[in-house]
Amino acid sequence: MDGDTVLLVREGQHEPVKFRIEGIDAPETCQPGGSEARDALIRLALRKPVQVVDHGHDTYGRQIGRLSIEGVDLGAEMVRSGMAWAYRFRTGKGPYAGLQRQAQKQKRGVFAADEVAMSPPVFRKFHGTCHGS
Repeated sequence: MDGDTVLLVREGQHEPVKFRIEGIDAPETCQPGGSEARDALIRLALRKPVQVVDHGHDTYGRQIGRLSIEGVDLGAEMVRSGMAWAYRFRTGKGPYAGLQRQAQKQKRGVFAADEVAMSPPVFRKFHGTCHGS
């Protein structure tokens, strides 16, 4: 769907569910870097079996948790490559804050441009979501 939400078909099920990767926030698909973040997650996960650590639902009703493929944490990979922010980065807490600092220092992904990358919450504050809500 985008750089932090996938459609997941659980084993034994036929209908996909929206699953939000916990601990990351990727650019909105309509903001700079958004389609690149979506494509990066597609390359990592499309049609691959994933391991799920389920942590319930977020405020939008999506299932939320951690995803990994063969022991590789997809949230960590998205932040490490500069395709997502560590969700609680401003507080210095959260599992991926150090990875975000590395990506910024090494100018990876959304942090590669000379101008400061606008985090998704700031983008939504000024522009709304890509879906007009």
